[in-house]
Amino acid sequence: MYNPKTGKGLGNFYRADRHAFVRREWRGFKDTFYDYARWMHLYGYMAVKLGVHPILMVKALLRYRWLVSYLTAAHMVDRHTMGLRGKELRYAHKQFFSVLHNSVVGVRDIIVRDQNLRPNSKRAAKLRENTIMFDEMTPHLIMMGFPTVKWIDIAMFAVGLPSEVDQNASMYYIDAMEHLGLPADVCPEPASEAGVAVCDDYPRVGKAYFTGSMPCDGAISQTNILTRHFSDLPSFMITPPQRVEEPEVQRYAVKNLKKGIEFIEQQYNVKWDWDAFWEGAKMYNESSECMLQKWEVNSTDYPQVCGASLALQREYEFMAAGCMDKYMLKTDKKVTEMMLKGYEQDKAADIKPKYRCLVWACPAHYYTNFTFWTQHCWGVTCVNDMEAMLSYQPITIGDKEQSLKDLVRCYEKMMMRSHTNGGYVNLLDELWKQCEAFNVNIVIMYDHISCKNVGGLHGLFEDQARERGIHMIWIPHDVMDPRTTSRREMREAFNEYMTTVLKAEPLDPTLLDYEDHLSW
Repeated sequence: MYNPKTGKGLGNFYRADRHAFVRREWRGFKDTFYDYARWMHLYGYMAVKLGVHPILMVKALLRYRWLVSYLTAAHMVDRHTMGLRGKELRYAHKQFFSVLHNSVVGVRDIIVRDQNLRPNSKRAAKLRENTIMFDEMTPHLIMMGFPTVKWIDIAMFAVGLPSEVDQNASMYYIDAMEHLGLPADVCPEPASEAGVAVCDDYPRVGKAYFTGSMPCDGAISQTNILTRHFSDLPSFMITPPQRVEEPEVQRYAVKNLKKGIEFIEQQYNVKWDWDAFWEGAKMYNESSECMLQKWEVNSTDYPQVCGASLALQREYEFMAAGCMDKYMLKTDKKVTEMMLKGYEQDKAADIKPKYRCLVWACPAHYYTNFTFWTQHCWGVTCVNDMEAMLSYQPITIGDKEQSLKDLVRCYEKMMMRSHTNGGYVNLLDELWKQCEAFNVNIVIMYDHISCKNVGGLHGLFEDQARERGIHMIWIPHDVMDPRTTSRREMREAFNEYMTTVLKAEPLDPTLLDYEDHLSW
């Protein structure tokens, strides 16, 4: 927190030549002790789960460049909890630990069955025989009906999470693709995923590969590259419709989903288990209900779970865990309980944020704590984020045909697809509905400079925001490549709008300008 007497604030924790903060933040004895205990708890959990395989872990760290980024996980949590106190600190720690809890288990499951690490192990081979590999933009919820088959999303573990833990994680893979002739203006996300394949850095942990047609042109090419990379394995590509709001396409989508189910049944000699699916659907519905309760509270004058604490947890709960992680659901319920108590406390004390904002469009993976920076520097609190608005429609339990239709809608409303597919109504018109629902007049509009989907609507966003009296703050970034647009440049764009248009004064002047290009 900023101290006007000494002139010291949160910006003083950064140094241009440091990867980590210069020291830990003092928050008072109670919160400092809690924060440090959570830090120790995270590394202790990693040691317990991964320390039982010391030789495999060393081999994995030497074999996979992306895996080294997981060692900086505690610093990622520190970035998001800096400046937080009391209940906000506890919300953030619980939300982020549930993400890392799932990730640590996932890394363990990868190294014990990886053919690259254990080519001659019979046990690893047996595990692979009962494991299917998924690409990122695929319907993971389908595995609720196959409780005896293990599934691992290799793209999320090799690209998705490392790029959000460590801003330098994807550069090597992007450069590898550009070295082979890929133009530099291609989206870094499919470029880095393809680069991992080119560098042969994907673990081989299953006997079949499940992929899908992606939401954009660059990602379609990446899908083709990964399919060729795993050409020795049986594979299935699910092809969901693009115009997802049109009722007539849903029959095709269900038929396509059934083909994916048949593929898994044939490859693993199992049958779809409806009872298991109903149980999994209950978990999904409960986790979605917890998210909707968070939204309901955040639409009031006293928001609670905000910024990346809200968005990243939901993103990984759905995308990496498929809403099948019991620990994440337990955390959902606990945080919801804490949130309701916190709401009553803030309501009684009439504690409101200075400004309320909504985050829209694809965010920068290398600056996931940007909204916490806006909160600490300018008092702009993010009450909801497009990344949190993933597949919250309930799945009907007991009706087989309807539940498959619901499952298809969940897939169509996943990350990237939910607002950039189906027509501009999902991206443009939906934004104004959310601004009204959450009572915001500031939109942090992430301007992904390599993305053609959102860029085509730039003028319409500007015109319609002006008509509604909404402050549209465009923040340029390049999703996984901080060399194109750095964190510092993102902050400068926000600072310029706040000072020149809103004539605002910063809460913490030390956060206005500092260098963190080396920081994880």
